[in-house]
Amino acid sequence: MADGVATGLRYPWTTPPKGDDAIEVAPGVLWMRLPLPMKLDHVNVYALDDGDSWTVIDTGFSSNTTKRIWSVLMNGPMAGKPVARVIVTHHHPDHVGLAGWFQAEFDAELITTRTAWLFSRMLSLDVQATPTPETLAFWRSAGMDADTFEKRTAERPFNFGDVVEAMPLGFTRIQQGDTIEMGGRTWDIHIGNGHSPEHATFWSRDDNLVISGDQILPSISPNIGVYATEPMADPIGEWLEACERLKELARDDQLVLGGHKLPFTGLPTRMRQLIDNHHGALARLLDFIDTPKSATECFAPLFKRSIGEGEYGLALVEAVAHLSHLYQDGKATRTRRDDGAWVYQRKG
Repeated sequence: MADGVATGLRYPWTTPPKGDDAIEVAPGVLWMRLPLPMKLDHVNVYALDDGDSWTVIDTGFSSNTTKRIWSVLMNGPMAGKPVARVIVTHHHPDHVGLAGWFQAEFDAELITTRTAWLFSRMLSLDVQATPTPETLAFWRSAGMDADTFEKRTAERPFNFGDVVEAMPLGFTRIQQGDTIEMGGRTWDIHIGNGHSPEHATFWSRDDNLVISGDQILPSISPNIGVYATEPMADPIGEWLEACERLKELARDDQLVLGGHKLPFTGLPTRMRQLIDNHHGALARLLDFIDTPKSATECFAPLFKRSIGEGEYGLALVEAVAHLSHLYQDGKATRTRRDDGAWVYQRKG
């Protein structure tokens, strides 16, 4: 969800690295950027110097282009030293896409949370030629319009394995409360939720660095969605809990290295913005559902902008998440409409 310009934040670098360049954002910490074939057209990745090798944070999609860029980076800014470890912050394909390639080609150790590994491996093995009956039922329940439903029913759906390299068996687990040594620093591991389950973030004990993945981003709020895989999940509740917990760690001087956009300082301000953004969205929705509304009928008050075809799927799952949170929080009722859609209405 976009939330406008995050005022009060400061951006030490206004221009990101391009192509096969890298920016040293702190001693022994390289910031690099890989392309994505979508509206959010990049993912940030990081390499931390461990002396005789590197630890890489996140990997980008699996594609020939991304592999070529990585090869140039490893022989250029990374000075030909091997990648010994790959840390995946969460299971989304722009972050885990080449983890298996690093394992298979470079014998790198994969380090991530148990949930991230299980989701990544499961989804990479689950190839679908057409949408599943469960997905079709979920779309109907969200109120997907007839034209979009008919078009998507006939299309091959996005498959995780299209952009995620095959993942060999085996990984090293990290969890809440662990520490890890990388880049000459000791990092505390704190787990977020909401955008993805068991999302790892890293907080340096030795200086002001925070590696946040997609849990904490400037200028945009990560997509928080409900899917057919777990239709009664409450990622909004999990997101707000994680933000409230992580905000207690925030200092104004911390340099936050996120998965998208630019590194920034001003983390206490950003945590307040992220929390307020979703509370505001929930309040707008509650006002809007004075009469029964389906998820797709709530795009305007939720996003405050026009939703195009390319954004439709992410908007749908996020609208479901917010409405379901209100329902599960006891603030709205939910009934089936004749067309199969769940419609939500404010209580009282």
